Amino acid sequence: MRKNKIVIAGSEVRGGVKLFVGMLSAVEELFAEVEKQLVRHFGEIDFGSEPVPFTHTNHYEKEMGNGLLRRFVSFRELVDAGSLAEMKIFTRRIEEQFAGASGNRRINIDPGYISGAKVVLATMKNYDHRVYLKEGIYAEVTLHYRGGSFMAWDWTYPDYRTQKYIGMFNKIR
Repeated sequence: MRKNKIVIAGSEVRGGVKLFVGMLSAVEELFAEVEKQLVRHFGEIDFGSEPVPFTHTNHYEKEMGNGLLRRFVSFRELVDAGSLAEMKIFTRRIEEQFAGASGNRRINIDPGYISGAKVVLATMKNYDHRVYLKEGIYAEVTLHYRGGSFMAWDWTYPDYRTQKYIGMFNKIR
């Protein structure tokens, strides 16, 4: 008797997804320090963006200061999509390690993954379009892949809507 095979778009079912991390800091030198820890935990980096000015919101400035920069890295080894919450827990510990004397974060580290069908971010902010994972961590499908490129949703963060970011995620995909 032949079993029915369920086919789901994307690589989540076929052995893994592409892990990436977005970092945000006013102290560019922190990127290299954090990347050392990420490499020890997640393995070799296969893509790194240049740091670019983060000007899409001032949400983080009170905590982290002015002149924020964003840098993305992705990792060679595929990961299990189901481990997204554990990745966020790990990156939160790194954020705490690099916190300033007042306890404010000096770097924001947001893990996510890229599959054939979407870009998913881990976040600690709950909204109606996010799915709870565990320990205060949610998942958001930030971009979806259609017609040869990633595309934004209505809720996609302004920086993730830019052609610069979308082009980068297309390249990593």
